[in-house]
Formats: sequence, C-alpha cells, structure tokens
Amino acid sequence: MFSKDGKTKDVATPRICDVVWHNGEFINWNDARVHVMSHVLHYGSSIFEGIRCYSTQQGPAIFRLREHMQRLMNSAKIYRMDHPWTLDQLCDGAVDLVKRSEMDQCYIRPILFRSLDEKNPAFGVNPFPNPLACYIGAWDWGKYLGEEAIERGVDVCVSTWNRLTPNSMPAMAKSGANYMNSQLIKMEALLNGFAEGIALDDRGYVSEGSGENLFMVAGDVVLTPPLSSSILPGITRDSVIQICQELGITVKERTIQRAALYLADELFFSGTAAEVTPIRSVDRITVGSGGRGPITAKIQKLFFEITKGERQAPGNWLTYVNEKKDTSNSNGYSGGIKSTTTEEPVLEYQTAPSE
Repeated sequence: MFSKDGKTKDVATPRICDVVWHNGEFINWNDARVHVMSHVLHYGSSIFEGIRCYSTQQGPAIFRLREHMQRLMNSAKIYRMDHPWTLDQLCDGAVDLVKRSEMDQCYIRPILFRSLDEKNPAFGVNPFPNPLACYIGAWDWGKYLGEEAIERGVDVCVSTWNRLTPNSMPAMAKSGANYMNSQLIKMEALLNGFAEGIALDDRGYVSEGSGENLFMVAGDVVLTPPLSSSILPGITRDSVIQICQELGITVKERTIQRAALYLADELFFSGTAAEVTPIRSVDRITVGSGGRGPITAKIQKLFFEITKGERQAPGNWLTYVNEKKDTSNSNGYSGGIKSTTTEEPVLEYQTAPSE
C-alpha cells in the first residue's frame, strides 16, 4: 500500500466532479484556477474542510454537514477572514454540488483563501489587501489509510516532529498552514515504512496523527487527548464520543503519555478521511492483540451503520441530498463538557438529545 519512498498514491480517486462551487456560482473544474502570485501560495493563508458524503438507500447523504461548515466559519474568524458567505449558503452549495456530481458517495472539500487583486496586487505578508475566494470541490475518495486498514489496522510511529504550540499556530483552526507540520509527520512515517505518524504536543504528551484524532482503550474505558494537547476539534472525534455514550462506554478526555500507547489494549484513529481506523502497532510494538479490538469494532460498526443510514444517530447527522432537508439545526453537535475536580482534569462528554 505504501512504498518505501512514500511516493505511491495512497488513496484511490476514481471520479472527480466536473464542476466546482465558486463564490456562490458553479464553474467547470478546469476553470478553477488561481494566479501564481496569490497570497495563499506564498504565505499559506487558507482554511478548509473535509466532509464525507455516504451512499445510503435514501440516496447520497452528507455526514454532519453543518458542523463542518461551522468549523470552517470558526477557522475564518480566527484568521480574520471576513467573508460574505453565510453558513446556509455554504451548506446549500455543498448539497447542490453533490446533486450536480451525480455521485452516490464522495469527499467534499470547501476551501477559503486569500487570492490576488490583479488590478491592485499586494505581495507582502499583510493579508488584508488580498481578496478572499471560496471554492467547494468534490471527488470520489477511497479509504484514506487503505481498504484493508478498517479491519486489520495500521502500523504507525511516534513522530520526531511535535504538534504546534497553541500560541504559535492555532490548532483550533483547520488551516492549510498547519498542514505543513502534518506533511512533515506524514512524510517521516511513510519513508520509515509506517502508514501514519502520531505527534506529541510541546509538553511531550500525545496529540494526534497528521490528519486524524486519536483514541486509546484501557480496559473498558476510552480515552482521548484534550484540546489543550494541540489537537483539531474533530467532528468525527465528537461523533465517536457520542457513539461511546450510546453504547454505554465510558469515554474520558485526558492527557496521555507516549509510553501508554505501547501498553494500550486498543488504539484507533478518527477523522473524516480515516473514519474509524484501528492501530495495530506503534513503533513496531504490537497494540493489544495486533488487530482491531472489540471496543473499536463496536464503535466502528455503529459509526458505519449511522453513515449508511441504517441506524438512528444521536442527532440529525445526515443531510440527504435528494431531500435537501433543513440544515439549520444543531445536528446533535453538543460540545457539552462536564468536568470533575481531580488531580488531573477529566472531561466527560454528554450525548446531545435526539431530535
């Protein structure tokens, strides 16, 4: 699956939507172009999202669309990208794009970035003189870490590269610039024969993968690093937390030492691209039984039942494209946290009420 030099294409892309949503209108894929002197290409001034649309018996269904677009809006706010598009416009744009694509399943990529005013170009670091451009594209994308990884798991390493400190680059924002750090983690892993790398935060505690959040199973408890460990507040991470609540599995948010990864009963990644992917070894030390563990399997099974529309989610997580349901609800994204005072803070997530 992954070559020694890391240059093998690792995700199948059998089909690409031939139109792109651009600033509220649809244009041809081949017309989606930017000037080489655009601010984004020189200074990394972009924010983006990754959203999955799943094939269901009711037709294509976008998974947690509004939450993803809200996170895009949050990222824009952090980076002072004052754009004219509303949350509803972005959600509608994604739905209309999937309709036009005629694909049963796909990966949706909204991106907002600082472009170039060709009549009055600005070339400095200062981003404010540069106009904003927003695009949404879609393509059919396979399993991010390989088709077999969902069942068999992946081999990973702890990266020599740390995640960014919260006060240097905001991990709360899903920005293109942050993914230069992710590329270093990913390249190092691939070149050393691993599928993925796990980064530590600046204090030496476990943070996340290059493009995934991380969960650890210890006994019958599921643990995941807190936001303070420089992680992206993942939508799939939140989904897994709520699924654990549905299954009656205790889930806690707490700092995790590197050595705990080697002693874990189970480990798995979560993310839009990775979905729920087991980890079978870390630094060539076998995790648990060396495959998908029983708790991971339960979570994974429920996750895919929900995304296929076969089981009710804790909230209204699926936007059915052919029905174009109202996307103005909370979709069960509670983010509610209950804390208890202990030596080390323990944060317990509360399941949002079903709608």
